[in-house]
Amino acid sequence: MIDGLDARILELFTREPRIGVLEASRRLQVARGTVQARLDRLRETGVIATFAPTVDPAALGFRVTAFASLDIRQGARESVAAHLSRIPEVLEVHTITGQGDLLCRIVARDNDDLQRVIDDLVGDDDIVRTSTLIALSTVVAPRILPLVASAVTP
Repeated sequence: MIDGLDARILELFTREPRIGVLEASRRLQVARGTVQARLDRLRETGVIATFAPTVDPAALGFRVTAFASLDIRQGARESVAAHLSRIPEVLEVHTITGQGDLLCRIVARDNDDLQRVIDDLVGDDDIVRTSTLIALSTVVAPRILPLVASAVTP
């Protein structure tokens, strides 16, 4: 549960991740210790997962984003997850319902490189079938602030 001050802190640090605690306290008009204590609590409770920079794969030369749905052999999720975690172009893997067992967000330098990444994916005998969709554009970029605003308790 977060309150209005937590939301304001999260918004400020999301929009300006390099801001210091002292400057944040000045802008939010609260004590430095309050901002630090709130940040510590938000981190300890898992609301803040990381202070790491957000890296754009396209800026690194990985201009193709795709989503691969994987059908895997029953009971093989852990071994398949270990296999997928060794492929650097696999950015996320989720267990899903519906068509497929796992959904992967993958990146590649171009379409030829995407074929190489898919070949790496299916290199595990426990992956039975894949279906890949190439993202043409990002309509809504990854975001969190609207969710933060909706999570505020009165």
